[in-house]
Amino acid sequence: MKLNGQIALITGAGRNIGKAMAKLFASEGAKIAIAEMHETRGQAVVDEINKSGREAMLVLGDVSKSSDAEAMVKKVAAKFGGIDILVNNAALTDHANIFDSTEEEFDKVIAVSLKGPYLMTKYAAEQMRQQGRGGKILNFGSTSGMIGRFDGIAYAAAKAGVINMTRALAVQLAPYQIRVNCVVPNRSGSPVGFDDDVAGNRTFENLAGRLGTADDQAKAALFLVSDDSDFIYGHPLVVDGGVMATANFPKEQFKK
Repeated sequence: MKLNGQIALITGAGRNIGKAMAKLFASEGAKIAIAEMHETRGQAVVDEINKSGREAMLVLGDVSKSSDAEAMVKKVAAKFGGIDILVNNAALTDHANIFDSTEEEFDKVIAVSLKGPYLMTKYAAEQMRQQGRGGKILNFGSTSGMIGRFDGIAYAAAKAGVINMTRALAVQLAPYQIRVNCVVPNRSGSPVGFDDDVAGNRTFENLAGRLGTADDQAKAALFLVSDDSDFIYGHPLVVDGGVMATANFPKEQFKK
């Protein structure tokens, strides 16, 4: 097993990509801490993992609040004996352009999608440093943080920040044997902010010829938090079905 005996804290793990990671990491031997704001949703994943014979726990809190982030890290460390892996998956999006957006909405998206990973990393990295056995931190960016888009001004800014914050964290935490990387998805599973684990009517234009799945991202995440990637630091791994490879081509190129 690739994560045997390790302790993984995954934010926003009650649905979609977070849920897929929690189940996959558990199957690879990790103890799982689900960090969620939605108790019913988070507990359902915990119950599913526990019934499979693995071990999971739920911690409730808002990643954008320092007191909640610190408390969640402490609760996990107290119950499981530490933290070896942090995955900053929780996010919030917007669908507004610069003219339609509001300051309140912008602040809220930045708070959850950028400040949240900062706060969770701050407290989890300190826990890892005190443990003295290193660790892995994985952030979730988005192709929205790498190219322009017609809406989602706050989300685009937040995810661009996450990608470069990953690089800065990799530099700052490497001396403590804490390895930091980033997964960069595109249209995988359910849209950010939706309550149900359904892709709905999402459209896609990529080289893979299909919509991405939560499992696509979970498998990439497993690679980056396992020893298989122990020579990779500060890297944004784009898992997008080829969208970025063809970003400059006319859309007609995708039509068959």
